[in-house]
Amino acid sequence: MRSTPLGRPWRRFLALVGTAGLALAGAVALPGTAQAANILANPGFESGSLSPWSCTGNLGSVVSSPVHSGSKALTGAVSSSDIAQCSQTVSVQPNTTYALTGWVRGSYVYLGVDGGASTWTTSPSAYSRLSVSFTTGASQTSATIYVHGWYAQGAYQADDVSLDGPGGGGSDTQAPTAPGGLTSTGKTSSSVSLSWNPATDNVGVTAYDVYSGSSKVLTVSGTSATVGGLSASTAYSFTVRARDAAGNTSGASNSVSVTTSAGGGGGTGFKQAAPYLFEGWGDPPNVTTVMNATGVKWFTMAFVLDGGGCNPMWDGNRPLTGGVDQSVINQVRSAGGDVVPSFGGWQGSKLGANCSSAGALAGALQKVIDAYSLKAIDMDIENSDEFENEAVQARILTALKTVKSNNPGLKTIVTFGTSTTGPTYYGNRLIEQAKSLGADIDVFTIMPFDFGGGSDMYGNTVNATEGLKNKLKSTFGWDDATAYGHIGISGMNGLSDQQENTTPAIWTLKPV
Repeated sequence: MRSTPLGRPWRRFLALVGTAGLALAGAVALPGTAQAANILANPGFESGSLSPWSCTGNLGSVVSSPVHSGSKALTGAVSSSDIAQCSQTVSVQPNTTYALTGWVRGSYVYLGVDGGASTWTTSPSAYSRLSVSFTTGASQTSATIYVHGWYAQGAYQADDVSLDGPGGGGSDTQAPTAPGGLTSTGKTSSSVSLSWNPATDNVGVTAYDVYSGSSKVLTVSGTSATVGGLSASTAYSFTVRARDAAGNTSGASNSVSVTTSAGGGGGTGFKQAAPYLFEGWGDPPNVTTVMNATGVKWFTMAFVLDGGGCNPMWDGNRPLTGGVDQSVINQVRSAGGDVVPSFGGWQGSKLGANCSSAGALAGALQKVIDAYSLKAIDMDIENSDEFENEAVQARILTALKTVKSNNPGLKTIVTFGTSTTGPTYYGNRLIEQAKSLGADIDVFTIMPFDFGGGSDMYGNTVNATEGLKNKLKSTFGWDDATAYGHIGISGMNGLSDQQENTTPAIWTLKPV
């Protein structure tokens, strides 16, 4: 998007940054008694969700491209430490042969059954059909089907997975015991987190159904869940029921009542105008003079890069503390303001791409958070090494989830390019992955420049923002106000590389 080494950060501005509570949902479910022929549920992911598939590391999600057939497919964001295995458990009959097939795309993609046969292919650029058969054991009543990639081999896709054979259920009529000890472990204005003690079953518990009142709202495979999409300052009553592979369902757990926090709408939370400030070279302005003249209190400090070995440094070569960057931050804070360090950018050696794992990246982010006792951080995700690399996207989002969990109150921002109508494929992928991973991102910031804006930068920026709003609504189930509250705009004043001209008059002469 930008040809200059540092993306001209001194000419970028950030506006309309807001946040509300992010609705989280963990969706891993398992079917009840299966039917004949293809006994897998959601085999082509056409429902638009993973359920009833479960993916390790929350690295699986449903995408609209590339697909083998229909309009949806599964993608697994393989990392250097996780093969992004997605699986589904179904009821089967003992001493029976089943045929497992599926279409996959990617490098070293496997299809198989837990404890049994598997097959694999290397077809990085096109879908390839995999096929394998297996015979169940003499007393086997369930089977777990899986698909996964391989370590550090990049993202894979899977579609139209089929397990051909008779459904199980048969003689197992005993329901699991009711889960006990249901309690709330946390809440926001739009979500409630729950945990409970495991149930027992004569064969095995395969799923837990979470109810709000009489409505089933979530199915998970573990003993915790976060229910999202809730209203602020509202009382909810939750129960949980256990299920086994034959579809037998337990009685309800104890009931727990929780009132969500206040202030969940789009008009509250983190909302700052934070123009970019770069101290590496050129002629940066005196920050106190800018603050006094404009009333601006926050600045986005660009950019934190990798100084080598997943070590964060300003511009990749200036120390975190003791230099010009810390001096400027001290001036901003002395004048009543604060800063948001931005990690990444268009060029340079980036932490997201170079740190070996999400844990290592979270550790690098934590060093910067600790150095300045930060209230917010921004990940500027661009170019093919980060934005167009789905595994790196997952690494970044997982690291942000980690540091947010470890630093209560920290706001997280992701900044990325856009088209004139809203997020591109990789932007949509980033948003979808944020939900799938439960990353709880506060602000999704688009960069409406070098995006084909032409002579109508106002109109095309508005259209891009509306496209982002609609994507956030459809992905998270938010209303307009909440979606707008999660949107940021990072523009470039003056001429962009594509000669798009953004002037104060464009915005002061238009209603906003």
